[in-house]
Amino acid sequence: MDVRSLHVMLDLPAETADAASLFWATALGWPLGEPWPGHPEFQSFSPPAGDSYVARQLIDSGSAGIHVDVAVDDVSEVAAHMELLGATRGPVMPYWQVMRSPGGLPYCVVPHRDSTPPEASVWPDDGGHRSRLVQICIDSPPSRHDAEVAFWRSATHWTWSESTGAEFAGKLRPGPGSPVQLLFQRLGDEAPATRAHIDLGTDDVEEETARLANAGASLLRRGDGWIALADPAGLAFCVTANSP
Repeated sequence: MDVRSLHVMLDLPAETADAASLFWATALGWPLGEPWPGHPEFQSFSPPAGDSYVARQLIDSGSAGIHVDVAVDDVSEVAAHMELLGATRGPVMPYWQVMRSPGGLPYCVVPHRDSTPPEASVWPDDGGHRSRLVQICIDSPPSRHDAEVAFWRSATHWTWSESTGAEFAGKLRPGPGSPVQLLFQRLGDEAPATRAHIDLGTDDVEEETARLANAGASLLRRGDGWIALADPAGLAFCVTANSP
């Protein structure tokens, strides 16, 4: 019942979807593909080689955000197991199960398909550095943090690496074939629910930040080895020194 891989879904309101999609196509170096057959609200960003693990979903209301698709071999079996671990079931869709983590983070359990993760994008016009979406950071308020970490550790069975800092609990690292790892951050203040953000990994944080600013990102704040930005839809994400 292990989690085989994670995919990232950008949940974008219709009024900002075009600008945000253009930004993320530039950020990833992957153009936006055609709508999914039977589900025009979904479109994947298509890398030049390898298989996509990032898509957008058009939403009718609310602010821009992200959710994670958890790819497994048996959707119903894993969904039942996650429910025993403290997750809550949402609607059952044609081939996926909508759920929420114990901290309230929305995600979907989807069927796993064998795939080849794409290589990092190289930016020859910006110093030749590389970047790739490498990580999802799960941001939990203090009262929900420990339960959220425990849930994902039990649900994924991935390798756990403890963090030495107070702000971050640690990382869950997947096996071969999954392009995205999980980082767990303890928020400083209480919030209604756990949320998540994207982390890009690069071998030149400053050059990558400048490239994304030229594409339309706005600076939020700087940290130790990372820079927080927002896309044109107001979606926060980080540029980090994680290897791409």
